[in-house]
Amino acid sequence: MTDTATYPLRLPRSVKAVAEKFAKEEGISLNQLVATAVAEKLAVMRTAEFFAERRERADLPALRKLLTRTGGLPPQPGEERRD
Repeated sequence: MTDTATYPLRLPRSVKAVAEKFAKEEGISLNQLVATAVAEKLAVMRTAEFFAERRERADLPALRKLLTRTGGLPPQPGEERRD
C-alpha cells in the first residue's frame, strides 16, 4: 500500500488471539490480515449492494418473455454444450 492511514483498533482479546495465530500460520502480519479482511468484507458488501440495485431495476416480465420466446437458430458448430 502506498497511501496508508493509521487507526487504533480495539479487538476482544479472544478475537485478537485467534487473528494473531491465523496470521502467523499464514506468514503475514496481523496488520496485513486485518487490512485484507476489511478489504474483502467491503468488496462483499459492495457486491451485494450492486446486485440489490440491479434487482430493483429488473424487468421480470421482459425477462420471462425473452426466456420463453420461440424461434431462433439452433446451436452453431462450436457452440456445443460442454459438461
